Amino acid sequence: MRLSLLFLSILLPVTLTVNATKPNVLFIAIDDQNDWIGYLGGHPMVKTPHIDKLAARGTAFTNAHCQSPLCNPSRTSLMTGLRPSSTGIYGLAPWFRTLPEFKDHVTLPQYLKKHGGYKSYSTGKIYHGGYGRKKTDREFDVIGPRAGVRVRPKQKLVTTPFGNHRLVDWGTFPHREEDKGDWQVASWAIEQLDAKPQEPFFLSVGFFLPHVPCYATQKWFDLYPDDDSVLPKILRKDREDTPRFSWYLHWYLPEVRLKFLEEVNEWRNIVRSYLACTSFVDSQVGRVLAALKRNDLEENTIVVLWSDHGWHLGEKLITGKNTLWDDGARVPLVFAGPGVKPRQLCGKPAELLDIYPTLLELCGLPKNKKLEGHSLVPQLKDANAPRKWPAITTHNHDNHGVRSEHWSFIQYADGAQELYDMRKDPHEWNNLANDPKYADVIKEHQSFLPKENRKPAPGSSARILTRDGKGKVIWQGDEIKPSDPIPGL
Repeated sequence: MRLSLLFLSILLPVTLTVNATKPNVLFIAIDDQNDWIGYLGGHPMVKTPHIDKLAARGTAFTNAHCQSPLCNPSRTSLMTGLRPSSTGIYGLAPWFRTLPEFKDHVTLPQYLKKHGGYKSYSTGKIYHGGYGRKKTDREFDVIGPRAGVRVRPKQKLVTTPFGNHRLVDWGTFPHREEDKGDWQVASWAIEQLDAKPQEPFFLSVGFFLPHVPCYATQKWFDLYPDDDSVLPKILRKDREDTPRFSWYLHWYLPEVRLKFLEEVNEWRNIVRSYLACTSFVDSQVGRVLAALKRNDLEENTIVVLWSDHGWHLGEKLITGKNTLWDDGARVPLVFAGPGVKPRQLCGKPAELLDIYPTLLELCGLPKNKKLEGHSLVPQLKDANAPRKWPAITTHNHDNHGVRSEHWSFIQYADGAQELYDMRKDPHEWNNLANDPKYADVIKEHQSFLPKENRKPAPGSSARILTRDGKGKVIWQGDEIKPSDPIPGL
């Protein structure tokens, strides 16, 4: 496993204490953050000292995966405790509260309030877009600034194909860090901590970067060399043994292909931009954690840090999300605070779905029997504690990835499969699914596939892939024919 030596060097004297009062919860989300985090070792050069320090203070999961490689379904799943295959939420719309069966569903902050008397605060991006931010949504008691770019160049820095989408941009230009959305989100969170809120509190802080547009000031770019050493490892023939259906999950998107990046000499620039933005967000996480400590709240506050999904930067010949491979599904997940053993790296499979039941147990609240995840408390006490469940990532109807401790298995809606031995092939370059000697491994992983696979919920839109009764593949309302050329290749 690729692990950072930096993590091992940060050995902090931490005392495990559980206060008599209910612990506070600091809930930190980072948008589109892949495994390019120091302790995860996803990129050898990445600099994330504050997140790595937090990881050393608690238990950090090295095999954590999202429920969906797309913002809305992933965040909906985490906050409701239900899989996308159970809700039918696969696209950027709808907001789950518009569905009658989930209108009164009790989400994580609501459960904490109802059963633990928690006061909830939220700023930035927790649900997708503006979902859950209205007072009438009743998701949070106090709502701070939205996440977002805030500051932009006068015109896009990079002209991109597929409509030249305004969000698909990257690079550096002169601007003040104080004007960035994530700075303002962190500042608001710090204000709440400085006010020493009445315990217990649930403070959710959602950062926007490194989501595109990846804009950072020059000082963050200067952390990374302007040469090809920053580029991720790729295999040019990587997609030759993957099913055609794998392309359908990201058929026609604003995110660019590797082919375009190389043609316009922008691959290095987008990688440096992503790394720079990652380091900037790390600094904002550090500001919030410093305020927590400064106000003597650290000892009785559970900190959980997570990302909604990963992000490709050339791997599998693409950029962006919308895949079931590790680049699209593997995410940082860290717990620290009362009830959590420090200085642990845990390689057991974990899901974002597990955060809800884990926090209930850590906070001493009754179990919510409607949840589909499983508490990670055994692993928070002992990283080697056995865990029988894999992590399951779903993207659109009936496409699933099953990630166990040693294997990555993918099954698409048309029955096509992929299988990778992650011990020997961490980049998922060698698809073993067609080798008969791995039939038992495939059968075992198939047994964990969701039994319920709801069709897309009414109002579903944006990045929706379906198949009709005759096997016809429909991407956002348009048919994909077997002979259609793959866009951008």
